[in-house]
Parts: sequence; C-alpha cells; structure tokens
Amino acid sequence: MPSPPPDWVKALKPAEPQGSQLLQQERDQSNVAVDKLAELLHTKEALARQDHLLSILQAEKVFDKSQNHTQGRTERIQRSLAKAKRLQQLSVQHKWSQEELHAANELLGEPTPYGLHASMFLVTLREQGTPEQHKLFLEPAQNYQILGCYAQTELGHGSNVRGLETTATWNPDDKTFTIHSPTLTASKWWIGSLGRTANHAVVMAQLFIGGKNYGPHPFVVQIRDMNTHQPLENVYVGDIGPKFGYNTMDNGFLLFNHVKIPHVNMLARFSRINKETNEYMRPASPSLIYGTLTWVRSNIVLQAGGVLARGVTIATRYCAVRRQFQDRDATGNVGENQVLNYKMVQVRLLPLLASMYALHFTGRGMMRLYQENQNRMKAAAQAAQEKRGAGPEELRAGADLLADLHATSCGLKALASTTAGEGLEVCRRACGGHGYSSYSGIGPWYSDYLPTLTWEGDNYMLTQQVARYLLKSARAVLAGKGSNNDTSRILQAYLARRDKGASFDILGNDSDIVAAFAWRTAHLTFEALKHRDVEKRSWNSLLVDFWRLSTAHSQYLVVKNFYEAVTSSHVTGSLDPETTGVLHKLFRLYALHTLEREASEFFSSSAVTVRQIGLTQNNEVMKLLDEIRPHAVRLVDSWKIPDWQLDSSLGKYDGEVYPDLFRRASQENPVNDLVFDPYPWNAAVLKNERPSKL
Repeated sequence: MPSPPPDWVKALKPAEPQGSQLLQQERDQSNVAVDKLAELLHTKEALARQDHLLSILQAEKVFDKSQNHTQGRTERIQRSLAKAKRLQQLSVQHKWSQEELHAANELLGEPTPYGLHASMFLVTLREQGTPEQHKLFLEPAQNYQILGCYAQTELGHGSNVRGLETTATWNPDDKTFTIHSPTLTASKWWIGSLGRTANHAVVMAQLFIGGKNYGPHPFVVQIRDMNTHQPLENVYVGDIGPKFGYNTMDNGFLLFNHVKIPHVNMLARFSRINKETNEYMRPASPSLIYGTLTWVRSNIVLQAGGVLARGVTIATRYCAVRRQFQDRDATGNVGENQVLNYKMVQVRLLPLLASMYALHFTGRGMMRLYQENQNRMKAAAQAAQEKRGAGPEELRAGADLLADLHATSCGLKALASTTAGEGLEVCRRACGGHGYSSYSGIGPWYSDYLPTLTWEGDNYMLTQQVARYLLKSARAVLAGKGSNNDTSRILQAYLARRDKGASFDILGNDSDIVAAFAWRTAHLTFEALKHRDVEKRSWNSLLVDFWRLSTAHSQYLVVKNFYEAVTSSHVTGSLDPETTGVLHKLFRLYALHTLEREASEFFSSSAVTVRQIGLTQNNEVMKLLDEIRPHAVRLVDSWKIPDWQLDSSLGKYDGEVYPDLFRRASQENPVNDLVFDPYPWNAAVLKNERPSKL
C-alpha cells in the first residue's frame, strides 16, 4: 500500500463550510419523519435484519471493499468467489433464511459467481422439477453439493427463445437424450455462473422426437467433473471475457458434441416423454410455465426503486455538499451556492427522487398482484384435485388476471429498469467531474446494473407483448366481451366518454391525473388497433407505435400505483401529516413531470389542453421542485442505505466527502506504489525494474 501522507497533509481540512455542517443544515430544515418513512418502505423487521447482517459482514476481512475499484478482473472474480463461499458458510452457521441470505448479498453490493446458482438454477429446479428430480438435483443443489446455472441464451439467439439452436434428441432405443450444438451460433453465451463455477446446467434445447421438433425444453446436464472440475468429454466451456460491467460474474459459453443424458434429466413437471410409448405428454396447464418469469420480472420492478435510490442518495447528498459559483441574484457576500440549489440540477435529480418512490410502491403492488394470481391458481388446482371442478367464473378470473399480470410485468420491467439504468447515469453526471471517479460509487453500480435492461426480455422487445395484449383486450371490449380487469375497465371508460371528450382537472385533482394517464393509454390502444385491423398495416411498421403504447400503459400503472399508495390508510395511518404531504408532492412531481415530457400524446388524445400543459411546465413542476427541495436529503436518508453498501466517497451520510475522496486516492490506490521510469530512451517502465527480454 502507498505510504501514509506527511503530517502537514494530514492537518489540512476542506474549506468552510464543512460537508457535515451542510448536511446537518439540510436535515434541520425538514420535518420528514425519516425513521417512520423507512419503516413504511422496508418494515421495522427488515431494517433490524439489515443492521444485524451489517455487523456480521463488516467484521469479516474477506468482505473488505477497499480494493474493489483498483483490482483487475482476474483478481476481483477470485475475491468474489471467496466472498460468495464465506456468505454461504455464514448462512449455514447462522441458519439464515433465504431472505436473510438475499439481504446479505444486497449489502455486499456486487454480483458473485454463485449468483445464477442461487437464483435461476434453484428456482427452475424447484418450479419445473418433479418430486423425483427434486431429490436427485434440487436437494444437493440447495446444499451446494452441485453448482449450476441456467443456460438459455445463445451466441445467435437471445430474446427469440423459439429460435434456439441447441438440440435434445430422444433416443428410444436406450431411453436417453442427445444434447448437441449443431452450429457455432448454438453456443450458449452470457450464462452467469457458467464460465468457471458451475458443474451442472439447466440447458434449454429444442426437443426432437422421431424427427419432429416439440420446441424448447429444460434439461439438466452435468458439464464438469465433480472432483477435478475439468470439462467432461465432448463439452467445451469457458468464460466469455471482460464486459462493460458485472465483471465479478463468470458469464460463460458452452458447446456440446453429442452428449447423452438419462431420461430423468428432462425437467418434467409440465411436460415429459413416456419411456414405454415414447409419447410426448403435453403440459397440463401451459400458463403455469410463465409463473417463474412473471415472478422474476415483478422482482425487477420492485428492485428498480432501490437501484435508483443508491444513485439518487449519492447525488443528492453530494450536491448538497458541493458548492459552485455565487447566485447571480444574491445580495451581499453570501459565498458559493450549493449545487442542489440550482434549478437545472433540481429538475434532473428531484424527479428521479420521486421515481424511486414511485417504482418502489409499484413493485409492491406487482408482488401483491403476483401473489393473488398464485392463490387463484392454487385454488383452481385444489378444486380440480377434489374433482369438484373450478367454476367458469373462477377459471375466467384466473385467466384474466394472469394475462393482465403477464403483460403488466413485461411493460413495467421495461419501464422500471430503463428508468433506473438511465437515471443512474443522470445521477453520475449531476455529480460533475467527481462523478466520473469510481470512488463516487455510481459508475460501478451503473455498469453492473445495465444488463437488466436486456436480460429477462430486452426492454424494446418486451413492449410488443404489452401491445399484443392491449390490442386483444380492445378487440374484446369492442365485441362486448371485455374482461373484469383494470385494462378492460379503462378501455370501456374511454369508449363511453370518447364522443363527449375528456375534462380532467390535472392541476387541481390528483385522481384526475390518474384518469388522464388512463385516457392516454386507451386512446393510443384504439389508434394502434385502427392501424392494425382497419388500415391493415404490417406489424413491423407499427413497432414504434407499440413501444409508445407500452410505455404509456406502464407509466399509467406507475402513476396509479403511486397514487393508491400515498392515499391508502396504510400510509396515512403510519405517517404524520407533514411526511404524508411530502409523499403527495412526490406523486404529483412524478406524474406531472412525466406528463410534461409526454405532452404531445396527452394533447393529441385530448386528455389535457394546451393551457394545462403550459401551466404544468411553467408553474406546477417548478413550484413542486421548490417545495420538495428542503426535504431532499431526509427523503434519501429514509431509504437507510448504509455507507458500507453505498461504498461511495460522494454519498457519505456524514458529508465528509473530500477527506474520504482524498484518503482513497492517496492511501488505497496501489498505482501510487509504482515508481515510473518516464524517459523514452530507458527500456524499463519502472525504476529498479529489469528490462524485458521481449
């Protein structure tokens, strides 16, 4: 490590006022109930769990973060595996639940090589395996006796799962499957935990029986020797190399050359092959297969608020500490202005502050909807088991909710992850030059989060599924066969009032803001339907319209969920009136700032007038920025993100930004150990280094 600075450097302090003083002033000017709001967001139990886990992790040397930003990929991925191993040991030692292990991983703040084993591999085995397969694969996987991954994406295909090229051919003579990669583009690619960690993989492959393709199915395939950890014969596997981020994960490639696996290795909860007759048994309930993906996407929506909260917390605190220039209209010698006081900074950061709350409450709503759907499906399955049969109204209600949930999860996954990903970059840039330093904590977090915008469905591709569902719903409503769900209701309400026109008081009535967003969605839906069904335009020519439609629908859902949250008895009964009032202002800022950015669609749909748009832009949004500004620091404090998790010099809770940034740069930076030989005529790069023989 670099030598410590001399005493005269240690004695230096930042120019007055100190960052700690500025953040204390920020906190003193607001009465937002930080602890109560934190309990509302996370629950008292979750916050206590976080404190307990933090005390355990900080005491372990293996979790030291001081060199995270200076090590190369080879060093970091090895250290990350060591961290993952220690987390698993602690999990066993302390008998952690899955929630506790997940929370510990969140505090660690980096992907580890166990990541896809602990998520997709275990979830897929659990959700798609039979009791026999649970015994054979799931139980040893849960005990980390086998380590796995989920191998779906290929070099040539990602979102188009039907186009996967890996094959699984049924062999009726010896009752086995042959897994094969017929082309280079059939190579599995981007598979997390595969590169160097996994010894098993759930491989998605096209099932062939008697020359007929039955589509992609999941197969459990061993890929490495359990003792030597070397690839098995006819298996070629490795790491795909450095990436834009996510470099503590061993994303891998995988090719097979006619590898045989037993009949039991095809996950068979939903579909299987009869060994005696060689007959393919179709899924009993095809819709059940979508459960896992819907759960994953719902979680992404919930997590997006927390992801964005890390960047907004860092940027808000830093912009309250950073002072630049004097206010042009200030009188007297008032000193330099806090960056957070500049309107151009507020209009970038404060809507993101509102967004992180909006996404959090929307994610909570999504998880409730998912659980309601699971309960209905279980009830229908129970009815079938009791041979009394589920009534038509039960089956219809379950199907309606599942369709709505699937489309909702697709659209909100796209909107939420895009908002979080792009929002982190806005936060980084709001931090000015220091935001470019890895020590800011935003850049590394941003680069690690970015894959979310393309995995579990590329965000642009997913919008087609939302549009397809909305067009189908609109056709049903026009035929008088609309479902009893929210989508059908807003389409029916639009048709009932379309000739009279809308008259929403978006400036005076919060519920009218929600209604205006619903109106815009319905208008765009029927416009798209006209283009498709009446004008007979091609699907490809309408993709941009479909993306706009999906975005509008998803923004409506966020606005609706946010409004329902801030007006719910759960919120009003948990918080004092002032804190509740600030949440209402955050709702209005999110909704009206979004409306302002999408003004052309709101105007063309007649949801609002030009006068209302002008007042929103020039008056209401600016007024809300002024009203929320004094509470900004307390609003990010309420997320209770520990400094250890943030790993940021700029976002420190105590505001000691500059001493921490200087300490890291001067004392934790191994480049300062190197003594360069700078002269071009000397072969050595470093002083006292032997010249290379090359």
